[in-house]
Amino acid sequence: MKRILISSLYLTVLAVFLVSCSGNRQESKQPAEEPQTAAVKPVVTVGNETSMLLKDLEENGDYVNSQVYPSLIKASIVHDNLGKNQLVVDLRAATSFKSGHIKGAVNRKFEDLPSWFETGIKPFEYDKIIIVCDDGQLSAYTTCLLRLMGYGNVFAMRWGMSAWNDSFAKDGWLKGLSGKYESQLDTVVHERSVPLALPELKTGLATGAEISTERFRKVFADGINNVLITADEVFSSPQSYYVINLERKDKYEDGHIPGAFRYKPDGTLGFPEEMGSIPFNKPVVVYCGTGHNSAFATAYLRLFGYDAHTLKYGNNSFMYEMMQAKKTALSWLPFSSADVNNFETVK
Repeated sequence: MKRILISSLYLTVLAVFLVSCSGNRQESKQPAEEPQTAAVKPVVTVGNETSMLLKDLEENGDYVNSQVYPSLIKASIVHDNLGKNQLVVDLRAATSFKSGHIKGAVNRKFEDLPSWFETGIKPFEYDKIIIVCDDGQLSAYTTCLLRLMGYGNVFAMRWGMSAWNDSFAKDGWLKGLSGKYESQLDTVVHERSVPLALPELKTGLATGAEISTERFRKVFADGINNVLITADEVFSSPQSYYVINLERKDKYEDGHIPGAFRYKPDGTLGFPEEMGSIPFNKPVVVYCGTGHNSAFATAYLRLFGYDAHTLKYGNNSFMYEMMQAKKTALSWLPFSSADVNNFETVK
């Protein structure tokens, strides 16, 4: 009997407790949240051949999204390794090469490089193959293409021959520095259009490897005469180009070419949802602080059929004084005489 009374008392207390808790929960109940609508990714049209080229490049290392991109090397390192197992390939005109070049360098035309790499030398016998030019941008453009072709020991010498000694710098980088368009800079954040499509390749070939080979052949055959574009050309009619700023967000917002759209330095190349917003019926100008990184990007875009160009000397060519003033605050890289070495050349 005693056990029954205790059990009855326990059940009564438990019932009161449950009613109390139930009431508290009901009073504190929050309104149901609105169901979240998942963001719909835009559908980007990618042709069959373009898709195969993307896949082939990705399967062969996805260079533009690797840790070794962009592959730049300092002139001081090249100098320290003279006489060792490195090959310096000079892309400058024959007259410029004869007037003075790096000891041991060979002079080759851009258009001849694919066949020369295949039959003229054994590329992988060298620790490094260094591509040099006047200012470093055409060598960066070339290096990207060769790296994408599978030559993983190729590097572009930063600043070109301007970094080798003053005789080159005075007619190169030091002459190209300018702040003449600083008053015309735009600070508006321009929104890109919805991604639509990538250029449609029409090689008529059946495999990714064949398409890659044909596209590389075409880009090298086109030469390098119109790869670079000047600040004067762009600022005279910025609306005539689709301008891509390849810099950090804070640098872009501090001032950019009028109408320029910002693309991430990484996470753009090889991604259809990013590249798909770049028009292929209009000239494209890519620029960064020095023109080196943009030259690498330009090579990749041209491989896919874009009419892309890299801005000669980058931001250094139109907002140099601002870059100097905000060098620390925004981590700018303005070229200066401190970047010029005193290395010897041979004739």
